[in-house]
Amino acid sequence: MTAALQTRLTSTSVSTGKDSISKKEPHHVVIVGGGFGGLYAAKALGNANVKVTLIDKRNFHLFQPLLYQVATGGLSAGDISSPLRAVLSKQKNVQVLMGEVTGIENETQKVTLKNGETVDYDTLIMATGSSHHYFGKDEWSNIAPGMKTIEDALEVRRRIFLAFEAAEKETDPARREALLTFFIVGGGPTGVELAGALAELAFETLKEDFRSINPGETKVVLLEGMDRVLPPYPGDLSVAAKKSLEKLGVEVRINTLVTNIEGDTVTLKSGDSVEKVQAFTVLWAAGIKASPMGKAIADQTGAELDRIGRVIVEDDLSVPGCPNIFIAGDLAHYAHNSDGPLPGTAATAMQQGHYLADSIKNRLAKKPISAFEYKDNGSMAVIGRNEAVANLGFAKLSGFPAWIIWIFVHIYYLIEFDNKLLVMLQWGWHYFTSQRGARLITGDDSIPALSELVVKEMTMGDQSDSEKAEMVEA
Repeated sequence: MTAALQTRLTSTSVSTGKDSISKKEPHHVVIVGGGFGGLYAAKALGNANVKVTLIDKRNFHLFQPLLYQVATGGLSAGDISSPLRAVLSKQKNVQVLMGEVTGIENETQKVTLKNGETVDYDTLIMATGSSHHYFGKDEWSNIAPGMKTIEDALEVRRRIFLAFEAAEKETDPARREALLTFFIVGGGPTGVELAGALAELAFETLKEDFRSINPGETKVVLLEGMDRVLPPYPGDLSVAAKKSLEKLGVEVRINTLVTNIEGDTVTLKSGDSVEKVQAFTVLWAAGIKASPMGKAIADQTGAELDRIGRVIVEDDLSVPGCPNIFIAGDLAHYAHNSDGPLPGTAATAMQQGHYLADSIKNRLAKKPISAFEYKDNGSMAVIGRNEAVANLGFAKLSGFPAWIIWIFVHIYYLIEFDNKLLVMLQWGWHYFTSQRGARLITGDDSIPALSELVVKEMTMGDQSDSEKAEMVEA
């Protein structure tokens, strides 16, 4: 591949033997990001008279709403992932490139890849999503991992199951208790779903599997800084979710902030009260920030960013002053015809992807373009078996009815048929047996906070009594 990928589609000359005839190549749409926004735009452009290039640093689409089930051993990574080339194989005008886009060149209409290569575009759709937001405490990322990627979910799974394995061998009661304590920071949908799944894992799936410990003594603590879990939901659904979590054995602490995480010690603040607690596993579900591409776009176009790095877009999702650059999904701050920016959900990204595909077709056909209109189809969160909450707009449901709706919606939106079938089978098996078949520990077999503590203790063991006393006093 050359330093500049020759994918800019311009007029070319074709020899017929007699005359040279000018042939206009199709309009070239480059989509960066194979998440919900980018993938749905690419699929919707599959029958259009345009050439589409979809670029993603991964070769698969990830169904992020079910990452927490990979993290708790309920599903395997492959169950919620679909190869982009397979998904788009019937869209013959769509080419998939695997690469990481690091910047754009607005004037020359190019995107730059990490390896220095460039891809030309006529229209650009940026849908690069978001990452974890530690609110200025990025050093916590190694201690309290979040879940945005397959690797994140596998790391969380590794830490969860390693904690149980370490507790089985631990003889010190205080340390064993800390190993069986799990803090989940953030009471939004991700935190609620992860807390419920972790409680079911500890109190049902693992209850007969250990000999030295009783998994029933596990403490799953959900921390939320506001006055209720699921803050965006109606108040009665937040109350229902809290009751369901507590029924599962989750300790829900509202109006509680994490002010420090250091080793195995978590510092909590609730009002004027400050508390230090010991836990070896802290999981992060407290916030998101836009991908670094937001800043790259702002640097090139002068676009304004919001406080978490999202690009503030026009009502047609275009970047102000750049009518051929569009933003979709978590990277877009769209606040037109609403009280605030749209929620960063899969549903929002899907709708924006479809809209942009239709908008591009209309632009090329010189038809009028209407503003993007978000249709709120509701929101749902599952807590555990037979327990969920759903705000459908026309109705608010909790318990079994909401759980059934949640299942069918998530099955419906899985991309490929084999994913749908596998997930249905896995969920059916789990429902009747409480077993989770993907309880694998892969990678490193150490717990970061525990390793640091052991090293510290070994260091103290090599010191004199006077030196130890000085350390304690310090």
